[in-house]
Amino acid sequence: MRRALAVVSLLALTACSTGPSLENRGRVTVPPGDRHHLTIGSAGFTESDLLAQMYAQLLNHAGYTTSILTVANRELYEPALESGQIDVVPEYAATFADWLNAKTHGADAKPVGSPDLTATMKALRTLATPRGLTVLPPGRAVDQNAFAVSAAYAREHHLKTLSDLGAAKLKVRLAAGDECVQRPYCEPGLKKVYGIGITGVDPKGVGTTQAKRAVQDGRDQMVLTTTTDATLDSFGLVLLADDRHLQNADYVVPVVNRSRAGSDRVAKALGRLNDVLTTKDLAQLNQQVDSRRRLPADVTRTYLKEKGLLTQAETAGVTRPPPSRTAPAPASRRAHPRPPSGAAPRAASPG
Repeated sequence: MRRALAVVSLLALTACSTGPSLENRGRVTVPPGDRHHLTIGSAGFTESDLLAQMYAQLLNHAGYTTSILTVANRELYEPALESGQIDVVPEYAATFADWLNAKTHGADAKPVGSPDLTATMKALRTLATPRGLTVLPPGRAVDQNAFAVSAAYAREHHLKTLSDLGAAKLKVRLAAGDECVQRPYCEPGLKKVYGIGITGVDPKGVGTTQAKRAVQDGRDQMVLTTTTDATLDSFGLVLLADDRHLQNADYVVPVVNRSRAGSDRVAKALGRLNDVLTTKDLAQLNQQVDSRRRLPADVTRTYLKEKGLLTQAETAGVTRPPPSRTAPAPASRRAHPRPPSGAAPRAASPG
């Protein structure tokens, strides 16, 4: 019953309250807020759950009480963030910038996300601020499109980067989603930026088991996945570095409701993660949940303690895990609202 009420209240609030009115956007003057209880939003896939747990635990450590609300659809959780039913969400810089840009200027708006993190963050903050949102500084972790080959294939052809693959002049069949043939960060970009000889796209999906097995078995030579894919080792696959920066700057960024969680105290608490969490760390945390079936709250408490961000007492359970509510049912990892830029179509993708 409590879950049903959470769903109804969220839907009702987002339907009628979506932040500053259109005539007031561009001149939001509300002072930064510092509410004692903060609601953290999660998009319902493993990585978002992990980030939400880390945010909640760091905020608990700073003296806040927290709860986690899972909303597996950006069309619902972003208006809830604007209205204040959600106070903090983990986002991805380039994807969220493009999503807000499409929401503001229409689906055909030219994308503002790019491989340039500075330019992407500037565009994102320009779009977020009039909506009463504050985008905090990004950290080191990034979840981008990535391309993997078998370790044996990489050794045979001396491959470490996508440039190496282009220079080798090999014929490459790519396991990916069928939309890869049109996405600028997938087949067209691999050909244009790296000169890779893509002979075809095998439509097995983005980072799916079937796609990875096709590369493992030699039926395909490369697979589209993400930089935080935790299962590559089990398939004998290795990533090739995107050394010419084809992919957009999808760095992890906390986004907060300014009037409720825009204080320096919140920013400082969440900022402690920036110098610690790496892309490799995030992949390993994903693996502990997806492969070892550990709970996200347990995984993140252990990680934060090991990094010196939580005390032994907190890890032992003095600080309880924040309660979690769900509205509506969570999406799967690959169906989450931040598909990689060359993978499934984004809400704001130009195609």
